[in-house]
Amino acid sequence: MATIHVDGNAYDVDGSDNLLHACLSLGLDIPYFCWHPAMGSVGACRQCAVKQYKDENDTQGKIVMSCMTPAADNSWIAIDDDDAKAFRARVVEWLMTYHPHDCPVCAEGGHCHLQDMTVMTGHSQRRYRFTKRTHRNQYLGPFVAHEMNRCINCYRCVRFYNDYAGGTDLGVFGMHNNLYFGRHEEGVLESPFAGNLTEVCPTGVFTDKTHTRHYTRKWDLQYAPSVCHQCAVGCNTSPGERYGSVRRIENRYHGEVNGYFLCDRGRFGYDYINRDDRPRRPEWHDAGVKTLDVDPALDRGADLLRRADRVIGIGSPRASLESNHQLKTLVGENNFSTGIAAAEQACLARMAGIDAAGALATPTPREMESHDAVLVLGEDLHHSAARLGLNVRQAVLGRREELAEERGIPLWNAEAVKTLAQDSYHPLYIAYPSATELDGISAASMRLAPDNIARLGFAIAHEIDAEAPAVDGLDAATQAHAKEIARALLAAERPLVISGGSLESTAILDATDSVVRALARREKNGGLLMVRREANSTGLALMDGKPLERALEQVSLGHADALVVLENDLYERLPQARVDETLDAADGLIVIDHQRTQTWQRANLGLPAASFAETDGTLVNLEGRAQRFYQVYDPRHLRPECRLHAGWRWLDALRASLGRSAGEPLTFAKAVADCAESHPALAGMESAGDHAELPGTLKLARSPHRYSGRTSMRADISVSEPRMPQDPETPFEFSMEGYSGFDRPRRNVPFAWAPGWNSPQAWNKFTDSVGGHLSGGDPGICVAGTVKAASSGYPAANRIPAAFAHQGDRFQLWVLPRLFGGEATSARADAIAERAQTPCLRLSAADARALDAEDGETLTLTAGESRLPLALHIEADLPDGLVTLPAGVMPGAPNGHWVTLDKAPGKTPGKEDG
Repeated sequence: MATIHVDGNAYDVDGSDNLLHACLSLGLDIPYFCWHPAMGSVGACRQCAVKQYKDENDTQGKIVMSCMTPAADNSWIAIDDDDAKAFRARVVEWLMTYHPHDCPVCAEGGHCHLQDMTVMTGHSQRRYRFTKRTHRNQYLGPFVAHEMNRCINCYRCVRFYNDYAGGTDLGVFGMHNNLYFGRHEEGVLESPFAGNLTEVCPTGVFTDKTHTRHYTRKWDLQYAPSVCHQCAVGCNTSPGERYGSVRRIENRYHGEVNGYFLCDRGRFGYDYINRDDRPRRPEWHDAGVKTLDVDPALDRGADLLRRADRVIGIGSPRASLESNHQLKTLVGENNFSTGIAAAEQACLARMAGIDAAGALATPTPREMESHDAVLVLGEDLHHSAARLGLNVRQAVLGRREELAEERGIPLWNAEAVKTLAQDSYHPLYIAYPSATELDGISAASMRLAPDNIARLGFAIAHEIDAEAPAVDGLDAATQAHAKEIARALLAAERPLVISGGSLESTAILDATDSVVRALARREKNGGLLMVRREANSTGLALMDGKPLERALEQVSLGHADALVVLENDLYERLPQARVDETLDAADGLIVIDHQRTQTWQRANLGLPAASFAETDGTLVNLEGRAQRFYQVYDPRHLRPECRLHAGWRWLDALRASLGRSAGEPLTFAKAVADCAESHPALAGMESAGDHAELPGTLKLARSPHRYSGRTSMRADISVSEPRMPQDPETPFEFSMEGYSGFDRPRRNVPFAWAPGWNSPQAWNKFTDSVGGHLSGGDPGICVAGTVKAASSGYPAANRIPAAFAHQGDRFQLWVLPRLFGGEATSARADAIAERAQTPCLRLSAADARALDAEDGETLTLTAGESRLPLALHIEADLPDGLVTLPAGVMPGAPNGHWVTLDKAPGKTPGKEDG
């Protein structure tokens, strides 16, 4: 700790910080541009000037840059000094000579850090009267728009994109004050984190193109705290709505999960909520489509179920805990299916067991960055859990911080730390069939068939601890890798093992368990993180349900005759013929969903579900953290004709209609309590949200206090303004009436705003320290995967698989996760569909030669009764005997099964990377 004196007042701060970081953490305002709490200081903008004195007797002092000055004990500085204020005013005026002053037409207007800083420095009059520089803007893809003329040369964009996120296709060109930040030639930004430029950039150079298509100012958006539904990481988001549609997704700061950054799928994959073809009223399908109101729909649904001898309920890892529980209550415990295919569910069960009884703790994403050696078995993190890929990168780059500390270089001095470290990294080892985005910073990336990945894992465990089972017949290269990796993990203070179910291989999970048990027996303070596929895969696995194939089998065999499907498209999970067989045999099918899926089209009755933006619910992320998402808007306020309801509300109402009871409607609090009471593993979920954060009757505002146009938004419906929707079940109001400040600690912050801070930099006002945790505590509570105890023993040696063997004219099929287009809901968003590359199948060069096939040539893959023609992409390092497909191309493709490939006439134009 250190004591600093600011404008005559003494404060205790962390002496390892710089003065800017320390002052902002104290709530003191200093303008800045180039500094960012996640990236440190480079001193490029000269905007954060303060006056520093030698001691309390010094009356002259000197101007220093607070971002480049340590918060040393007994420092004396002045923010409010006239010379410092004049210096800051001159700097911002000089920076603004580059800027077009086009706030009225800029997409960042009202959301702009540059606007905040010009006001904070008192720059209100433009004196520059000369011709300004102009630049040609670039096309950067469907996510990010480019307006280079607004640039003030702060370097934040390239520092984030290249240094922090590891991108290689964005740079800075030119010299002096004539700089250009962009690509060497226009084209799609390749990094899966490029969308963060829209929040990292303090001006309007990089803006959200998906938002611009249906633009609304930030102060006219209505927000709610939410959780990303596009993978299992559970990043916190702030969706913004206007006129009954979601207009943008912003990052919502969480000190342990996502910090300041999101992946592009989470940021831009929301537009499926706004699709025109969404079902918004109940539909009865019988020789045509008939729309119904709620009561007639419930009556018909109850009649369908009443006629059935047995009803099977199929849940979904995309749906909330509350909705899945209500489905289970409706159909009965023995008739509930998770809606997850058997191979994936077996992996989820194995991961749950390893988490519960394993020897190493589950780190939060933030804690991952403090580990000093990483082993990844069977995962390509940038595609299966992209935000974790960014965490692993920071862990590997953590070697820089160690070297800097050894030499007394403060960690916030970003350029000095980077220059010192050069290419020094903590060891990262990756075993995966294909190339990954992290290969460039890995100590070794091994291209192996999944069975051989498992064998490598078992061999590593044996090298760490001789009591672990040995692997017979291991080849020399794999044995050498196992020894090298074991040495690195043992030499580390905090080794981290990452695995998961992307390859649907329980053998890899068994090997992972063997490695972590070996590390525990050697008393290593390590960590284990297991990657799941979907938003609520972890939570649903704790609810006990049968796999999807088992449920369909009951109908096909005549043991059940009706189905209720919750937010799940069965055709995305199993081959079409298998699903058709079941649905043809069913006498009744009720589908509850917010998308018009292929399963919806087969339903007798379709009930339109609310999306995550239109209801409340709870998810459990891959670390076992239960998190609450809240309703952003009431869809009926602007579309009175729609009948969207939460899945758990539909199911409760359906159960009441079936029993011909007229009890009290289910409240959200009751839905949460029922779920927690019925499932001991979810007992803590009631604490995932705060229902009374503020004293008295004061509620939280969903909209900024400048929210405008409310009285005219429904003018096309009626000139009379109805009462705003009421929300008695959560701490929020559907309006700007309510509390939106930062001085009362709270966990649920719908949007970041503070007086003078309209941009995402306002999150600094809501944290206990800059880059720390929310002042009211980070949202969510861990309910699973927290039972940790060192254990002895290993999986039986006979669970070690045999080495993979090529079968000549047959190939082992593996479906690999795909960030853009591989997740069902986000794939329906136009921007994601545009960003998704043309899918292809991949073979090794040797296998392509054996088939006499060229890159780009069309091959037909045959798996059972399914046939799929796709262009070939030759991947030099892919193991011989494997063929890979990107997720989402061939539903129900049998992972690990043997398939054949045949040449098809003609060639597919171009050779796109799938």
